[in-house]
Amino acid sequence: MLATYAISQVAPVEQPQTPPTDDGVRVAVLGYHEFSETEPETAMRIRTSKFREQLETIRELGLAVISMSDFIAWKKGEKTIPAKAIVITIDDGWKSVYTDAYPVLKEFGYPYTIYLYKDYVDGGSKALTTAMIKEMIKNGATVGCHSSSHPYPQTVKKYISRGEKEYDQFLDVEMSDSKRFLEQKFKKNIPTYAYPGGFFTDEMLRKADLVGYSHLFTVQPGKVKIDSPNNILPRYIILGNYDKIFEFAINFRDAAADSSAGMIEGAAKPLEFPVNPQPGAIVNTRTPNIEVDLNTATNIDPKTLKMHVGGFGEVPANYASAGKLFSWQVNRNLRNKTCDVIVTWKDLEGNPASKPLEWTFQIDRDAAYLPNE
Repeated sequence: MLATYAISQVAPVEQPQTPPTDDGVRVAVLGYHEFSETEPETAMRIRTSKFREQLETIRELGLAVISMSDFIAWKKGEKTIPAKAIVITIDDGWKSVYTDAYPVLKEFGYPYTIYLYKDYVDGGSKALTTAMIKEMIKNGATVGCHSSSHPYPQTVKKYISRGEKEYDQFLDVEMSDSKRFLEQKFKKNIPTYAYPGGFFTDEMLRKADLVGYSHLFTVQPGKVKIDSPNNILPRYIILGNYDKIFEFAINFRDAAADSSAGMIEGAAKPLEFPVNPQPGAIVNTRTPNIEVDLNTATNIDPKTLKMHVGGFGEVPANYASAGKLFSWQVNRNLRNKTCDVIVTWKDLEGNPASKPLEWTFQIDRDAAYLPNE
């Protein structure tokens, strides 16, 4: 058995030679974290009763909740699924997944995937235990990988700054060791990965192929199509204190008719530098702060940085040398549903960037018109 798992660590993922034809199917992947009926709701903690209401809404709308294995089979062109489908995922491995969410999911008979990070399995009084996870696996759950230590972007950037060799070793621990650990503990192949915080780099995409992950998820909202890139799949992170995200997720108004339903064109393309709002993100303010994190930039002349924002043209963005952030606070209300941003620069030799930084985010106009509480 151990030899099988070792092989899965190094076998490259086979990629289709030609992209599949859009079949009109749309899948909303939901991402949850922690559950409680008594503790205060936060972005990452949802009322157990609200979670139940959301599952009831899914059932009332006639939306199919499919397993991760069916999702993967559909993406590979091996299986057909309903035109409007839901995949349920839960990140981190909080004990409340077992105490609160599991009974509700079992009642509804819905499959789900738990994204675990190695250091938090049996990690204390608030963490899932091995026994709890094994019981859930017997009753509809599958397991995915969420790294070894759940590193936040700043930790990743620290290792990037130390050079290619050390960063590669860091990714081996986070993406390979964690996969091996979960496969050996639960005697299951682990083909999927959820990027901690949704943050990913080109090196992570390459490492995923080498390690043997076939499908990897971000936190960028949008419906999955059969031809969506498998290594940067969109996912709706369901917030406990902002119900609009769930409403966007279950809206399949354009599912069968529009090949771009629920997803901004180019929203999930990897960018050279981290940005905020993230590509495809839904913001509930019409005056967001737009910024680019240039901590990993090595050959940019800050004096040449320019930012263009849809509806404004070139804007007076500022570069802060201390944090290497290039940002602009929007100073009048954005009026369109989407906002396009383009950032250009020249290198220290005076050559224009070969490729500008371009991305798009969405504005929840209904929420944006509400006064701040």
